[in-house]
Order: sequence, then structure tokens, then C-alpha cells
Amino acid sequence: MSTRYLSTQEYDGELRTERAYVAGLYARLDAERARAKAQYEAALGATGTGPMERDVRVRASDREVKRLKVADNGLCFGRLDSLSGDRSYIGRIGLFDEENGYAPLLLDWRAPASRAFYVATAASPEGMRRRRQFHMRGRRLVDYTDEVLGRPGGGERGDAALLAALDAPRGEGMRDIVATIQAEQDEIIRLDHPGVVVIEGGPGTGKTVVALHRVAYLLYTRRERIERNGVLVVGPNPAFLDHISRVLPSLGESDVVFTTTGGLVPGLRVTAEDGPEAARHKGSLRMLDVLAAAVADRQRLPEEPVPVDLADVTVRIDAGTAGWAREEARASGLPHNEARAVFTEIVTYVLTERAATRIGRGWLTIADGAGRAQLVADLRKELAGDDAFAAAIEALWPVLTPEALLATLYESPERLRAAGADPSLARADGAAWTVSDVPLLDELVDLLGRDPAAERAARRATTAGQRAEAEYAAGVMEILTLDHEEMDEDVLLAADDLLFAEDLADRFVEQDTRELAERAAADRDWTYRHVVVDEAQELSEMDWRVLMRRCPSRSFTVVGDLAQRRSPAGATSWATVLEPYVPGRWAYRSLTVNYRTPAEIMSVAAALLAELAPGVRPPESVRAVGVRPWSRRVTADDLPAAVAEFVRDEAGRPGTSVVIGPPGVPGAVPPSGTKGLEFDAVLVVEPERILADGPRGAAELYVALTRATQRLGVLHREPLPPALAGLDALGSPAGAAPA
Repeated sequence: MSTRYLSTQEYDGELRTERAYVAGLYARLDAERARAKAQYEAALGATGTGPMERDVRVRASDREVKRLKVADNGLCFGRLDSLSGDRSYIGRIGLFDEENGYAPLLLDWRAPASRAFYVATAASPEGMRRRRQFHMRGRRLVDYTDEVLGRPGGGERGDAALLAALDAPRGEGMRDIVATIQAEQDEIIRLDHPGVVVIEGGPGTGKTVVALHRVAYLLYTRRERIERNGVLVVGPNPAFLDHISRVLPSLGESDVVFTTTGGLVPGLRVTAEDGPEAARHKGSLRMLDVLAAAVADRQRLPEEPVPVDLADVTVRIDAGTAGWAREEARASGLPHNEARAVFTEIVTYVLTERAATRIGRGWLTIADGAGRAQLVADLRKELAGDDAFAAAIEALWPVLTPEALLATLYESPERLRAAGADPSLARADGAAWTVSDVPLLDELVDLLGRDPAAERAARRATTAGQRAEAEYAAGVMEILTLDHEEMDEDVLLAADDLLFAEDLADRFVEQDTRELAERAAADRDWTYRHVVVDEAQELSEMDWRVLMRRCPSRSFTVVGDLAQRRSPAGATSWATVLEPYVPGRWAYRSLTVNYRTPAEIMSVAAALLAELAPGVRPPESVRAVGVRPWSRRVTADDLPAAVAEFVRDEAGRPGTSVVIGPPGVPGAVPPSGTKGLEFDAVLVVEPERILADGPRGAAELYVALTRATQRLGVLHREPLPPALAGLDALGSPAGAAPA
């Protein structure tokens, strides 16, 4: 525990001094906020600058306003005294005394000089004599604790603050841990590694919040490199993303996109769920061959020659012509839709040469090269406008979209067989998208490419619109232009002396004022400078291809626990999924201390883990709460009332609670919906049914048992599984969870 070594009188005097210093920091913060707000308002109303320069100034000042806004809660949380007598105050952001050479008044927790606040111990003091931790209530310092470093008896840093934070009731979202970062967490947060960092840890080890603080640290140390493209955070479900979404903004970072794997293709709605077999097949890299074969299957040869009637002759697209065109188009290496131009060009060449030979027979000689060239040009033009020719090209080499190709593949057993796909992929509604379809659709974007004709039409529409805007602006200028004869020549000034029509038109063009995160989330081709992947053990091989495309620099923080894997297509080892993309460029770090789950609950979960993953050691809990988990056997008729009793009892306590159970239990959330979340109290209903789902069920039950930070109860209809024998059997849940 931390040690206070001052007398009461000395302590009170120090408390008054520290309160005055903290009050001064808040005064400085308020002044900085007022200055930043004034700069923001000035940037909004700036004149005499170009739109781009103005936009840069507005965004920079807005970012500064946001940075200062989040600092109010827990601005300063401690002080370091070095052996040389220097004092450093540590806080959420950095503040400086501009009048005294920018001397630091408050060090940002991410600054190198702040590191000792988190890692110094009695055995390794890092050149520090004392660490002081502040306990704040709003803006007021109410207490502090001191820890003497570099001598026996100093103890581990921050036990009091850490345990207070862990025992506090849970709110609606995850909290940052800047005031209570532990040494093993700090080492990962500040790890200087250019590739992929894997953080593995059991439930409650804080791996998610460590990953988010690592992002904040990287943005602090590499801001210019990262903030232009932003950061992507991928989580298992929307509830989890909502739970963690406050952490980075609380640290002053907002250029972050939060999404699930189902949201990696903008605009796609996931409405269905695959069975285990279909999910396993879709997640395999073998789907690359299936998709390529499905595209190739749509590049057809005519079974019978297709006639095309021109003005003077009828020509036919036969299998030989189409086959040659198909070979040339495939050999071009272009995506399907773009290679269509090659296919069309070859077919056009063959048909026009044949037509020219037949039409010119008897009057067009070989020597008349110019005449033949003109005839061929006329025939090409006629073919280009021929509806039958266009329909034939569309039938043999259609323009495809990812959604249309994949939907028709799923709906057709014949197409599935032709592509070499497993029959489990068949479904009646091909467009009922699942999470496992997302990487396949994303892959098809690159396999199919853009539709050149549609892009040309869009460009023509844009050009026409710009021309119309310029013409409109020119008319406005004509109206604004004053009659020169009616003006004094000393003040003579016409509108076109100041503006060109195009300049005025630009003022009517809608500017993209969205924040970076909004623009990135809506753009499938956006690439990020860093990606965080949580619950990464659930991602398939195909999922990893999508993520690697989103981050060409291969800068990742990967968070997971292989023992909790429930997806049949998920990772069985980190090397398997990472080595193909970053060979030798990934580092592994593990967290071994459980900060969330109390020892009483972890002992129950550990027994299940021993059966689920015999070689995995459970994380060690840092605290006990004095409340043992309980179980109660009920009948089917009594179950609803027992659940309602738990909900009613917990409603009267501070904090959060949840009921977790299999499908069909009223009011229960499935275990997969609580991954990464934490609650003060958890009721697990019918664990025997959850466990009956094989290896996936065991992983889900392990997740369910490790969500509670204070109280755990279990209701079961069948006998408890042997792994849960450590639960106290009680007659009623009311007596099982004392306040």
C-alpha cells in the first residue's frame, strides 16, 4: 500500500499547497480554453485566405478546443519528486508557462518524463524519491497519498488508487486509466514497434483499455504521421464499441473510426447469421479460388453463334471469336469490369474485319487501304450503337457488382458447384448478408473493379453541372456589372474586375465539412495509419485480408485471447494469421493480472478454463470482494420469477447488471453480446444449455462467467456442469449477494 510519512500538521500544510497549485492549473486551463475558442471563432470568420488554408486553421483550432475540453475531469493526478529535488506534476494534458520559457506546469501522461509515474518501484525507483497521488472530486483536491521510493517498504505504486477504481460501481462506458496505469500495461502502451503488436490476456486484464491508451500514446508521439489518415478500431459488436467509445475522446483524441467487421463495407446492412459450417468455409482463404471461379464463370462463350444485323451485312459472334477475346481480356490482368473493354475491342475487331471483307468483295481492293480503313471505321461506329451487339457483349461479359455476383452465387446450386464452393453456402435469399460475407464482398470490389461506363457518365454529369454553375454565375455577374457611364471614373469598378465566373461558381459548390472520422467511415478505399483489432481471435483469414488492405503500413495493435475463441473460422495461433502479412514484424506481449474479476468469481471461471484450454493459465486477480458466487436450481415455471427477482434486487444497487443466457430466455443477452463488457452484477441463466454448444459453447460460458466485477449468480434447470461445482448452492438469489 502507499505510505503517508508526514505528520498531520505537515500533511495539512502540504494539502493546502497542492490545492493552490491544482487551482492554478485549472485557471491556466480556463485561460487556454478561452484563447483556443477565440482562435476558432476567428478562423471561422477569417477573410483574405484561401478555402484550404482557412479549413486547415479551423480544423486545427477546433482540435485544440476539443483537447482542452476533455481535460477538466482529472486534469492532474499526481506528482513526482526526483532525487535531485525536481518536482513534476503529471496529468491528462500538458500545460506550460509561456512567460517563463514554456516551463512545464503539467506533464502530459504520455510524455517520456511521465513514465516513472507508472513504472517506478521501491526496487527500481527510476531516479525518483517520492510519488504522490491526488484524489480529486471535480476540480477540488480532497486527499493525496505518498509513496517513498528506493528504500524497503515502499510497496507497489498506486494500490490505493487502483483498488478504489476497481471497486467503484461501473457506469455506462469504459473509463480511461491514465491515473492508474500499471507497470506491465505501461510497457505495452509505450512499446516502440513499427509493425504489429499483439496483446493477449485473459478476462479482466485490461487489454482493451491498454490498446486504446496505446493509440493515444502513438497519436501523441507520431501525430503528424497518423492524424492525416486517422485510426481504425474494430470491435466484436456495436454494444462493445459503444462501451469503449468514450475512452479516446476522454484522452483528447477524436480522429478515430469505430466499427465492427460487418461495417468494413460502407452502406452494407448485415441482417442474417451464418451457421458454423458456412462461417468456417467463408472465413477460409480457399474462398479466394471460389470467388475467382465465380467471376470466371460469368465470362461466357456462346453456345450458338450470336447474329448481329448491320445495315449491309449480318455478322456472328461465335465461340472461337469470344474465346480469343476472353483469353486476351483475362491476360490483360485488369479487373473483370475493366477487362470488358479488352473483350469488346477484340470482338469488335473480328466482326468489323469480317464485315469489311464481305461488303468490299468485288470492289474494294487490297491497294485501297484508305477506303478499307474508312469502311472499318464506319462499321465500328455502327457496331458501337447497335443494341443487339451491346446485348451480346452484356450476356458474354456482363458488368458485375459484388452484391449481385455473390447473391446469385448463393442462390444457385449450379453456380456454387461450378465455382467449387461448399454446398453449405447455399441460401434462398442471396442478399441476406452476414458478417462472413463482408470480406468476400470487399474482395470482389478488387476482383471486379470499377464500371468505366458508369464513371464516365458520372464525370460527364459533374462537368455539365460545373458548366451550368459557371453559366449561372456569369449571368449573376452581368446583372451586378454597373453601367460605366453612370459611374464616376474615380470609383468605377465592375464585378468582373474582382471575380471570374468560375470563381463565383466555386462558392456554390458544397464543401466537404465532415470530420475525418466521418469521411473515412464512408469511404471503402480509405487507408488508415494504425488499426486496433479487439477480440482478434474471432477474425477469419478473409477478415485479415480486409484489414491489411485498410492499413498498407501494417501498423496494428491486436488484442485478443485465444482461449475465448468461439468462431469456427477464428485464429488458432497468432503466427498463422500474421506471418503471411508481417513476417518477423510482429511482437507478442501478454497481460497476466486480472484487474476486473474478483478472486471469488475467477476461481469458478478458472475451473471451466482448465477444461476448455488445459494449457492456458488463468490471470491472477488482484482483489477479492468477500461475496462468493451462488447458484440456484429452478424449474421451468420458476425461472422467469427468479430472473425478475435478480433484476429487481440489482435495480436498488449502484452500478450495472445484466442477465446472460441462451436463446429463448426472456430478457437475457447472449454471451457473444457481452464480449469485452463488464458489469457489477451478472446472472448466468441455464449454463448447461450454453455449454451444450460444443467448444464454442464452452468459450461463451467462460465469457459469461467473467463479466462481473462484484457479484455473480447462476440459475440452472438441469444439474450444474462439473466445471461449475465451485458455486455455492443457495436456496434463493436474494441471500446470495449481500450488499
